[in-house]
Formats: sequence, C-alpha cells, structure tokens
Amino acid sequence: MCGRYAASRRPEELTGIFGIQRWDPKETLAPSWNIAPTDNVRVVLERPLKGEAAAAFPPGPVRQLRTLKWGLVPSWSKSPEAAAKMINARAETVHEKPSFRQAFATRRCLLPGDGYFEWVTDAAERELEEQGRRKRPRKQPYFVTPVDGSVMAMAGLYEFWRDRTLPGDHPLAWWATCTVVTTEAETTPLAGATGGEGPQSLAEIHPRMPLVLPPDRWDAWLDPARTDPDEVRELLAPPPAGLMRAHPVPTGVSNVRNDGPELVTELDGPEVGTLF
Repeated sequence: MCGRYAASRRPEELTGIFGIQRWDPKETLAPSWNIAPTDNVRVVLERPLKGEAAAAFPPGPVRQLRTLKWGLVPSWSKSPEAAAKMINARAETVHEKPSFRQAFATRRCLLPGDGYFEWVTDAAERELEEQGRRKRPRKQPYFVTPVDGSVMAMAGLYEFWRDRTLPGDHPLAWWATCTVVTTEAETTPLAGATGGEGPQSLAEIHPRMPLVLPPDRWDAWLDPARTDPDEVRELLAPPPAGLMRAHPVPTGVSNVRNDGPELVTELDGPEVGTLF
C-alpha cells in the first residue's frame, strides 16, 4: 500500500517535468516530507477548462497541476466519511470495483512525489511478539525513492463529489479527491542491497507498492479520451525493476505532525525502532 509519502518539488519544476499548461498559484502547496491520508496533494490531470479560464486555450483537455484531497470519495457516495479508507486502489481490480470503475475509465491522474514510506518489523521484534514479550512490535520506517533522484509519478484516479446539503455555489459544495493505484511490490534485489541487514527487496518491506509510471506512459495514462478498460489496463504493467532504492530513516516520520527534509535522511542502519 501507500499511506505516507514526500513531495517537495516546487510547482515551477513540476510544470517543466510534466508539461503543465495551467496551474493556479492560489492552489500552491508548501513542500511536505510527511504527506498523510486526507491531506491536500498535488496531482497532474487533463480535462477541459470552463468559464473565463478556457478562453486562453484551444478546445479540449488541458494538462493541469491541481490540488486535491487524498482519499477518494465516489460521486455516488452519500457522505465523504469513507475517504480515509480509499487512499489506494489495487491495479488488479481497479477496473471493476464500483468505487473506482468510472474514474479508471475517464479520470486518471499522476501524483508527483519524491518517494514513499513503509514500516518494517524485523525478525527480532517478531520473535518477541510471538513469545508474548512484546504486545506492539517496534517498526523501522524506510523511504523508497527513485535511484536516479527523478520524480516518482504515481498512477492515480480522481473524482468529484457534491455535498447536497450545501448550495451549489458554496465554496465547499464540491470535493475533488484522489487515490493512488498500487501493485505487487518488486521481488528483485534493491539497488545497493548487500545481503546484510535490512530488506533486500521492496516485497520484503511491504507486499504492495505504488504503481510508478515511467515517462513514456504519462501521456496515455492522462488522456481522458482513452476510455476502453482493456486498453487502459495495459498501462498498469509494473515499471522495469531496479528503478527504486530504499533506506532507513528517522522514526520521527511515524508522527504525522512532524515534517521537514530531515525525515528522509538516510541512516547508516535501523534505529531502535518506533511504535506505529
């Protein structure tokens, strides 16, 4: 799964990387190294503009950098309460699940990030738990990030939900939300893995990982005219192995109230661990 990630690039940089045609400075988010479910996040999407904003562009979809809430609320949902539970959508079933099916066909996006976090319980902690000597095993956070330092473009879906308890022109009447598509984690050795302590593959960290799309799939994934489910599913193939690395980071990231670049600092080895 993906339940916490970092995104520190400025909008100006993302504009160049993704070929953004429009972004609203009023929607700018501060860099964050500890993004959590229900936070506002940046996404790249393509859709037509409306009103005065559309006059500056040719007819048709416009590639935009938008701010959405992480945790998808289906358009047919009676309330937004389930948003925190819909931060991820499984690549294997996203095309058939009622909550994601329509968004998968027509409302796909990319979530730019620096990397994502997962927590690992080592063998010693698991043994203590099995022996009943540890009720809550301590876990070590790891940061998974592209080897070359490039942006991590996570496949995502977005949706609009209307709060019908409010007038249509109320600023909170419409919710724009998103989810991250996940896939099976790689079992191939991680870049830099030495066979010593620590996970040797992404699958040893967690069985699931965000579906990171390489640049040659961005255009097809974002294209809202590409609506055939079978055609879109072809884009869900995992990227080539060996593109990601993982390193232990300070346990401070386990507290969602903490933020800052120090949370992705690479440690020489695992810390004592943290309850999470």
